[in-house]
Amino acid sequence: MTLEINNEFLDNLTELIASKNDKKISALFAEVHFADIAEVLDELDFDEAIYIIKLLDSEKTSEILTELDEDTREKILENLSAREIADEIGEMDTDDAADIIGELSEERQRRVINALEDDDLAADIKELLSYDDNTAGALMAKELVKVYETWTVAGCMRRIRGQAKEVTRVHSIYVVDKEEKLVGRLSLKDLITSKSDQKIADILKPKVDAVNVHEDDEEVAKIMAKYDLEAIPVVDDNNVLLGRITIDDIVDVIRDEADKDYQMAAGFSQDVEVNDTIWELTKARLPWLILALFGGFISVSVLGSFDSAMVKYKELFFFTPLIAAMAGNVGVQSSAIIVQGLANDSLKGSLFRRLLKEILQGLLNGFVLAALLMSAGMLFLGFPLDLGITVAASLISVIVIASIIGTFIPIILAKRGIDPALATGPFITTSNDILGILIYFSIAKLVLGF
Repeated sequence: MTLEINNEFLDNLTELIASKNDKKISALFAEVHFADIAEVLDELDFDEAIYIIKLLDSEKTSEILTELDEDTREKILENLSAREIADEIGEMDTDDAADIIGELSEERQRRVINALEDDDLAADIKELLSYDDNTAGALMAKELVKVYETWTVAGCMRRIRGQAKEVTRVHSIYVVDKEEKLVGRLSLKDLITSKSDQKIADILKPKVDAVNVHEDDEEVAKIMAKYDLEAIPVVDDNNVLLGRITIDDIVDVIRDEADKDYQMAAGFSQDVEVNDTIWELTKARLPWLILALFGGFISVSVLGSFDSAMVKYKELFFFTPLIAAMAGNVGVQSSAIIVQGLANDSLKGSLFRRLLKEILQGLLNGFVLAALLMSAGMLFLGFPLDLGITVAASLISVIVIASIIGTFIPIILAKRGIDPALATGPFITTSNDILGILIYFSIAKLVLGF
């Protein structure tokens, strides 16, 4: 059941909480999806959110916690005891449980893990917390359906019933040998349609895509997207099966990476949220603003070196912001296309061919825009021919050069292990602004002879 969250609903809920009408509150949320409840809690006052968390059963609130805004979840966890958190964790998949516990201080992590009644769950969480962030190991869940190649189909069916109870959705059945090494996979269809006395080794599919536990999470996302996988097994360096990663976790990786790239392109030096403090937002924005400030100083210096031209040809001044803006815009467009290609691994072919394509495309755009600008300037503003040629030639040159830089810089950054999204932000805009002004006045000096 979906929930329409509006002011009227929130006001009514607040009244129910104030009157401590637990029965009605429980009934209200009985058939509501946990993601909708999390959205409601994000809108409520903190005390009201805590009240509902403690009222609802752990089976539901454990799911709610994974969907809450990080700031809201952090405040709620701070007001729950180690035992209460352990009760919530006990209802989660291991990957979600590790993520939640990972947000706590080391002391609280130890206390919560010690409070867990399930020793196997505690061991699994400790293992997941031991892996580096942004790796397959940190992303995987331990829950999966695993069978041995020596089993028969009948024996396999009996044994997997117990395993499947712990798995929310069975995408594949993984087959291992006596050393726990991954040797293949089964689909439920293969298992159901096979004879009961057949050996698993005879019906398994030996080709199975898997990722190493230390693989970068972005690489895992690319693999799953490329092969259209709903889940992928995780193995160690000896091919021992450790866990699996499901598509819901990959969606989170893709979303987080998109947010990070968008913020970097907008000129943020670190991840920020809309509810972060003024100081945190300032720290994220200020470095790039300082870079832009220095870029502005350089632009002023370039303009100052051509002050005599500005006196003699005042019209040149009016086109300066246009040339600089076009350089920045074209550079951002070109770099955005390359960054997108690098992100989804669709960038193919040699660098030379890519640059040649951008040069030809830049020339075409440049000639069209220059023709429009030159015609408008001469017909409506009465500019002389030599000035029109200066502006048109500058515009073409700036567009071609900006296209090359916008293409070249992201590729070089990616080859050096630096996030290429950096090239779509103030870095490339500022550099192209400076370069555009320099090219403009250099061509003006050449054509007008000052």
